[in-house]
Amino acid sequence: MPLTPELGSWIAQQLGRGCDPADMIEAMITVGHAPTFARALILSAAKQYSDGKFPFADADGTTDTSRAVLKPLTTGVANGPALITTADREVSVLVQLRHPYILVLGSVLSSIECDALIREATPKLERSRTVDRNNGGAELNDARTSEGTYFFHDESPLLVTVNRRIAALTHWPLENGEPLQILHYAEGTQYQPHYDFFDPADTGTPKLVEQGGQRVATLIIYLNTVVSGGATIFPDVGLEVAPIKGNAVYFSYDHPHPDTLTLHGGAPVAQGEKWIATRWMRQSPYLC
Repeated sequence: MPLTPELGSWIAQQLGRGCDPADMIEAMITVGHAPTFARALILSAAKQYSDGKFPFADADGTTDTSRAVLKPLTTGVANGPALITTADREVSVLVQLRHPYILVLGSVLSSIECDALIREATPKLERSRTVDRNNGGAELNDARTSEGTYFFHDESPLLVTVNRRIAALTHWPLENGEPLQILHYAEGTQYQPHYDFFDPADTGTPKLVEQGGQRVATLIIYLNTVVSGGATIFPDVGLEVAPIKGNAVYFSYDHPHPDTLTLHGGAPVAQGEKWIATRWMRQSPYLC
């Protein structure tokens, strides 16, 4: 049986959602495909996907099998493309670091979208909290001196647009993401270096992972350009990402351990203020 565009699109979509290849093979056999054809096709497509390629069709319906993807738990494609195209925006790939896997992205959000997110967040701002590592809740912490709030995926038309774009850009299911955090750093405030994953040794971790499993990746989008300071720093690899409006930094960690080299922080804002939007991605659907 030949590979039709419709079947290729279905395979690409299922892999992009994180479906198990074994379940995909069974589904193909159930609807009448030959077992040998189903196994060969799905296993080949899954291999392409694990190598950092999105087989057969992209989210916009194209059939370019060489396009790079952002995937938690994997590394990127060496010497990959300069642009990533979603259904409604073209995003620039500015920097790629292999280990840890870090991408600096340009023009993830428009200036208008950045300003609108700030306006929606401003009335809701409260002092930011960090994860309570002992009981699995949240607590005030001197290491994090920002203020912030969060939005559920469909809280406004703007949030629907932004969240769909993030899901398409990262090829990670929307339902596997925590609510979008909007954070404001005034002059002199910071977030000291930390890891985003939950430490398995902490007594609060079992409770935290009940909501959607371990965190596997982070996307930080800059909603304004900071006059001075406020960089996202990665001390273990000597990298600083300047906060420029509309740009973003993405990094993934395949297991909760310091050897992922994903220690990072928000350097103090030296002049002006900093606004960011942060999405933490989980292994499984996030239960609010």
